[in-house]
Amino acid sequence: MSIFGKIFGGGKGDKPPTTGEAIQKLRDTEEMLIKKQDFLEKKIQQEIGIARQNGTKNKRVALQALKRKKRYDKQLQQIDGTLSTIEMQREALESANTNTNVLQTMGEAAKALKFAHKELDVDKVHDMMDDIAEQQEVAREISDAISNPVAFGDDVDEDELLQELEELEQEELDEKLLSTNENVGELPDVPSSVPAQPARSKRKEEEEEDDLAVLAAWAS
Repeated sequence: MSIFGKIFGGGKGDKPPTTGEAIQKLRDTEEMLIKKQDFLEKKIQQEIGIARQNGTKNKRVALQALKRKKRYDKQLQQIDGTLSTIEMQREALESANTNTNVLQTMGEAAKALKFAHKELDVDKVHDMMDDIAEQQEVAREISDAISNPVAFGDDVDEDELLQELEELEQEELDEKLLSTNENVGELPDVPSSVPAQPARSKRKEEEEEDDLAVLAAWAS
């Protein structure tokens, strides 16, 4: 039996594990191998140290240390390859587990949708929508009838109202013209006589007489 068969219990009569159980076992194996990897790396460093210490003192001890280092290196390489294989298998199982969960969810949603539509009939839905549209039309007609003032006897012709308004405007214009003509006929009278010149002051006349007397004396 292979190592994976031992890990996952791969006997013919055994029940296969679920994807979640298989993923968990792979993770446990990864942790175990990583610990083994760390142990081997420490052993390799120890053997290198022994070889360095005894390289000139005791070559036999140094060579034995290097031989052990080679074995540890080989084991370490094998663990690296095993870890890569386990990682790829774990990723494949995780992807499969995700797909399974998604398909299960979609299947449950499809069942729920089917159950929700179980009591619905497409023809009944169309009939119901037609009834709704018809009732909306009736409501609109009722609203128009309520808002129409004809129901309250308001049957006045709009053309007659416009003609009456024009007549009122013409009457107002005529009154303004008559008022303007009356104001033009009442102009103020033009004065017939020239306004009298203001009388010259007595002091001014005396000054002029004095000037004339001085001028007459100088001329003689």
